[in-house]
Amino acid sequence: MTLFLAVQDLSQGERRLAAVMFTDMVGYTALTQSNESQALQVLDRHNRLLRPFFHKFHGREVKTIGDSFLVEFDSALDATDCAIEIQRYLHDYNLSSRDEWRITLRIGIHLGDVVRSGDDILGDAVNIASRIQPLADPEGICVSDQVWGQVRNKISQGLVKLAPQDLKNISFPVDVYRVVMPWEKQDTESPAQLDSKRIAVLPFVSLSPDPNDEYFADGLTEELITRVSLVKGLEVIARTSAMNYKKKEKNVSQIGKELKVGTVLEGSVRKAGNRIRVSAQLIDANTEGHMWAENYDRNLDDVFEVQSSVAENVAGALKVKLLQVKGDDFASTANPEAYTLYLKAMQLYHEGTESDYRDAIAWFEKALAKDPNFVRAYAGLAHAWRGVASFEDYVGSNMKGEAAARRALELAPGSAEAHAAMASIDMALDRFEEGRQEMEKAVQLNPNLFQAYLHLGEIHCTFGRFDEGIANYQKAFNLDPLSVHAGYFLAHALRVAGRVDDALDLLRRLDALHPRNLTIYDGIATCYFQTREFDKCAELIEAGLRADPDNPLLRVDRGCMYAFMGKRKEAEDDLLELSHAKGDATRDNAQFFIRVALGDIDEAIEALMRQAGTHAWYFMIKYDPLLEALRKDPRFEIFCKKVGIAD
Repeated sequence: MTLFLAVQDLSQGERRLAAVMFTDMVGYTALTQSNESQALQVLDRHNRLLRPFFHKFHGREVKTIGDSFLVEFDSALDATDCAIEIQRYLHDYNLSSRDEWRITLRIGIHLGDVVRSGDDILGDAVNIASRIQPLADPEGICVSDQVWGQVRNKISQGLVKLAPQDLKNISFPVDVYRVVMPWEKQDTESPAQLDSKRIAVLPFVSLSPDPNDEYFADGLTEELITRVSLVKGLEVIARTSAMNYKKKEKNVSQIGKELKVGTVLEGSVRKAGNRIRVSAQLIDANTEGHMWAENYDRNLDDVFEVQSSVAENVAGALKVKLLQVKGDDFASTANPEAYTLYLKAMQLYHEGTESDYRDAIAWFEKALAKDPNFVRAYAGLAHAWRGVASFEDYVGSNMKGEAAARRALELAPGSAEAHAAMASIDMALDRFEEGRQEMEKAVQLNPNLFQAYLHLGEIHCTFGRFDEGIANYQKAFNLDPLSVHAGYFLAHALRVAGRVDDALDLLRRLDALHPRNLTIYDGIATCYFQTREFDKCAELIEAGLRADPDNPLLRVDRGCMYAFMGKRKEAEDDLLELSHAKGDATRDNAQFFIRVALGDIDEAIEALMRQAGTHAWYFMIKYDPLLEALRKDPRFEIFCKKVGIAD
């Protein structure tokens, strides 16, 4: 469920997530008792001053309660920004005003579920916001932990945690933070210095005259990420998160806070025919000071020299050591035509759709026709075939990927990317020990290869080692903090390990960054299955299917939801539709999960045995609480022995 849905005319009793703001005027009750006429004038002025701010920040005034406003927002950030601007305005107003009575507020904000009742809203979120508000100082703002998680790196003011508070009539503990306002005299703890050894390579800007050459700038960014990853002692943000800043105008300090990096590498590239011009600069995210900058005018044949020079200068500026990497270990090519074909293939691969995977395969093969020893093209080809496997012949596609990965290893046994490609195929074909060994080799060669940590997390969770699995998923997420993929699997492991609240918190933070991403919807829906909150689940799934009616994840989720709710006919209707889906893996996956939810264990086992043959089964099947009924069947142990996960 996204925090940024537009306010809609919701039906009576419908539940949704909202940021709730309560305001209260300090000393107003005493004023009404001493001078009712003046109190009414002050209240009228108070209302006229505040209302424009609500509209400006997309808030909806729910009601007034005496001198208090109850306002709801779809975004915790909008609510907090609104509160800060109100307090700043009133602070300046009171300093300059000649009015006899000053308007001073306390404001409290909480993020949680509300229920619509006519024009009003009800629920714990409203109660908690009303209890937080009195904790604020005059001219102050207090927010709950849920709000803090959404805004902590996105507002200009600091946030300081209060001592533990027991809120009246609230049965569970709520952590509360106060916003540090600019006029406060007391010293506050300065923000922690961002680690200079943690670095992001931002998308290089394409200045090429041909807009079709933009792939080259994106490819150069990815190449530099790979090169800088080989600088010993650095943590390098992965491509997915770095590319999130493409064409976004944010200053370096803001990006540093969002990615928790102390150093940023940025620049531009202009490609015209066989000539390239690359400008690069290294910036301290703590001070926005320049640490190093250089321009390169070269032939396309010299692009690898440029990449090496940039990596060496980064290492020198940060006073760390560049690993000595052999040419074959970096696994590139000396053929500029093969290289440009490879960059086009990688751009398509990262799009992640079936047609893009197929097009990427064609471009990888064109690159290999130009240079049959291009190791990284073989590694990319292996990953692309595994991507296609989800849409067609699972085993056949992965076997083609295996051939490409083995060729990459033959050509360059010291290539981290070749080992990672082989590990991915091993995992797809249930070769767990081989996959673990390949992943550990990849991490030794390149400690910043976040995909390897994802696969290590998968192996540990497959065998119930959730502490190790979650630690590896967390490492991957630290290297790729804006990635839906890394965050989704971390949340998935947290849920299965029993940490549903932590999983939901992570997924909601991802949802705030990537509104309406349907993979995140699937993760949240699965959490709601585990907590049996089917009303929330139904709202979420239907919203997702309105955006993409054919989304296979959400269609399976809807079938499972109907089954859990006892709506057999609706569940079987979804199952019938999914029986015509493209790809045996998708069809068997739907049959397995929906049949388990319906309690049809015989049919679920049949689908599971087919999945054992295609290697396309769910990796946490032995531990997911939602599959407990399946594991009681003696045939489940036969499956475990067949795929190599028996005790």
